[in-house]
Amino acid sequence: MCGIVAYVGHREACPIIIKGLKRLEYRGYDSAGIALMTHELSVYKKKGKVSELEAFIKNLPINSNIGIGHTRWATHGEPNDVNAHPHYSSNKELAIIHNGIIENYASLKTELESRGHVFLSETDSEVFIHLIEDVKQNNDCSLDEAVRLALSMVVGAYAIVVMSNNDKEMLIAARKGSPLVIGIGKKEFFLASDASPIIEYTNDVVYLNDYEIAIINKGELTIKNINAVTQTPYIQTLDLELDQIEKGGYPHFMLKEIFEQPKSIKDSMRGRVNASLGHLQLGGILQYANKLTNAERIIIVACGTSWHAGLVAEYLFEDIARIPVEVEYASEFRYRNPIIREGDVVIAISQSGETADTLAAIELAKSKGAVIFGVCNVVGSSISRASHEGAYLHAGPEIGVASTKAFTAQVSVLAMMAIIVGNKKGTITESQYIALLTELETIPQKVEKALKSNDQIVEIAEQFKDAKNFLYLGRGYNFPVALEGALKLKEISYIHAEGYPAAEMKHGPIALIDAEMPVCVIAPQDNSYEKIVSNIQEVRARKGRVIAVVTEGDTHIKNMAEYTIEVPATHEALMPLLTVIPLQLLSYHIAVMRGCNVDQPRNLAKSVTVE
Repeated sequence: MCGIVAYVGHREACPIIIKGLKRLEYRGYDSAGIALMTHELSVYKKKGKVSELEAFIKNLPINSNIGIGHTRWATHGEPNDVNAHPHYSSNKELAIIHNGIIENYASLKTELESRGHVFLSETDSEVFIHLIEDVKQNNDCSLDEAVRLALSMVVGAYAIVVMSNNDKEMLIAARKGSPLVIGIGKKEFFLASDASPIIEYTNDVVYLNDYEIAIINKGELTIKNINAVTQTPYIQTLDLELDQIEKGGYPHFMLKEIFEQPKSIKDSMRGRVNASLGHLQLGGILQYANKLTNAERIIIVACGTSWHAGLVAEYLFEDIARIPVEVEYASEFRYRNPIIREGDVVIAISQSGETADTLAAIELAKSKGAVIFGVCNVVGSSISRASHEGAYLHAGPEIGVASTKAFTAQVSVLAMMAIIVGNKKGTITESQYIALLTELETIPQKVEKALKSNDQIVEIAEQFKDAKNFLYLGRGYNFPVALEGALKLKEISYIHAEGYPAAEMKHGPIALIDAEMPVCVIAPQDNSYEKIVSNIQEVRARKGRVIAVVTEGDTHIKNMAEYTIEVPATHEALMPLLTVIPLQLLSYHIAVMRGCNVDQPRNLAKSVTVE
């Protein structure tokens, strides 16, 4: 969940690392630090944002061609200067940056303390570098060998970079369960948690695999596995442009990404959908397509917003493909001894492709003989590599912590999967198949139209920015949208919000409704329209303030609700792609009006790579 950046080469390291940390700040922003080789190995770190670190080092000696940097999301130890990374070894000859959690750090720390090690911080990461130091001294070995031996003693997840005062052109990096990418330039190397700090300098990268150790020394890269066997690096070319990770004139990444959705949804379908030819194909699911088509059940594992996309997929696969679906929180899945049969299909959904709980769920399902389909946005991510097959979203980088365009891209890809299976199984007719493809192709244009409600939503946000609670109601395909709308508001505005199936309102939540309670109702003209109208009447009877998301041209609900936001009509199965747009905008504008940092909400990070 933390952000790692490192550099070694002919350039000044500090500006590269600071810029890289700012691009990775969505991964954690509790504290930041940097280690540079000035006259000696020097560590500078500061609680708060990267800008605090930048101001702190402004007049310090920072000239160096090698360095490591870190922006932290706190796990072990509160955010402060001492707990910030990098951490020194006891003799200050080594420094480390670490993303992940060392589960057995307490027992290692006790053993190291018995041998005279003194710890300054509360972190598991400081234990890690003391362990490497201890192994190196006791075995009289090279630094890369000490790292390798130390890795065999730790339990948990890690991406680390180590530098030494005695090897002024060397960086040692390793990973297990936490991402690390190496950018390759001309006699220079860039290391980071993802490609965003690297793309400005090189398109050639190596994604480090689990249990691999990278040794960069004197302009050469060597990769070994945990058994010290040299590996051949697989160099990939990044399909990423610098302007994709800049704000592009928008005040926040979140707003930019909301408005990018016509393009990101279109890109998710590019080369995959052609309604005029009756063509729909996901190249990444060809080899195991029959497993998906003939599945007796599908298990979907995901967390957060991806879990909500999975709930939409449950409706899609059951409605269109007639396959029973179970949607599981990945964080709970492996702890309840789930029943997984050989041949079961598991769909794992994750924007980053690095979500620790989802990765653990995949490994459990694979061990039981399940076939894994990954649905990810980040090329080369851990989940994409751990899956048998899958589909990339092609939504482009999502920097805002609160996911927006990834959700709609996920729903788009999952809809395509369900339609492919429904067509192969014959559970939809040819005319239904063509109708769905035709509607899919119109979605980007209809999202563009839905975004035109932005000015109206600003006015609505002004009315409700001081609310203490919000209730979101939806039925059928739009129940997951209610959950997603509530999550967005909670995440970035810190207003308590709950999403419910509209019919469940009478089973408890109705007790909360009074003249102070805003109730956001997702009410398109679909099969449950009359029922949702009844729910709105029930809210009005208790003086609740109704904000309704309705189908364009609906005057019936307009006469009942205090506010209505229109979205274009589409097929019921695709409606979540439109009804979620006003909810994203509403949460954004309320959060901005409340003075919240929408791109970096408190206590959250973009990619949850620790359990």
